[in-house]
Amino acid sequence: IGAVKWKNGEIVGTFETLLKPTTPMGAEVIGIHGITNEMVESAPSISEKIAEFYEFIKDAVVVAHHAPFDLGFVAHEFEKAGLPLPTVPALCTSLLSRNLFLESENHRLQTLIKFFNLPQGTAHRALDDTKACLEVGLRCLEKTGTDADLKEAFAAQGGLISWQRFSMKALDEKPAMKTMKQAIAEQKIVEMNYGSTLASATKRKIHPHGLVRSLDGDFVMAYDEKEQRSKRYYVEKIQGAEIV
Repeated sequence: IGAVKWKNGEIVGTFETLLKPTTPMGAEVIGIHGITNEMVESAPSISEKIAEFYEFIKDAVVVAHHAPFDLGFVAHEFEKAGLPLPTVPALCTSLLSRNLFLESENHRLQTLIKFFNLPQGTAHRALDDTKACLEVGLRCLEKTGTDADLKEAFAAQGGLISWQRFSMKALDEKPAMKTMKQAIAEQKIVEMNYGSTLASATKRKIHPHGLVRSLDGDFVMAYDEKEQRSKRYYVEKIQGAEIV
């Protein structure tokens, strides 16, 4: 995990640490970033570093590439640590660049680095990617106009990206989600009613293994016993659930 703090035209602080994952990384993941299981063997866990990271970013406007994805995971870790979610909305350089630089071949971070002729660094390494994200973000903000404020920047990305939108605790208002979260934690099987309405819902037996908050719709990742495959089940269609 990595971050840089930018103020008055310069980087005034950095945060970087390797983290030990809860399960060993597979070859495909290692191939993406080049970090091996041996390299993180003695690294701290996310729970050991999350408070320090929180102190680094709190009260700041967080800028990230694919910010909704990152906020979904980080917000969950903040809540697990008993930390209040930041109140300042985030900026997403992916969304900003899609709206402001249509001429770019695509809007992946590595493509934008080449598009803006930025220093390459090491792809998929936290601090280098963070510095690249900062530079992409600055170019996006320049495109919105020299007199633009945060309100205009949020509008340029299509609206606010609020930390509260990714709160896992907020899902507890729906009883079925409490059941899902318990089943995920205890690795239990769930029988649920799934459909657009209670009347049209059908019973499904699933093994839930993840809950994702997304701007495109919150969903549970689960293995479906009948279909024998993992798939998404959207929260808005889960009419009821119980552990079996």
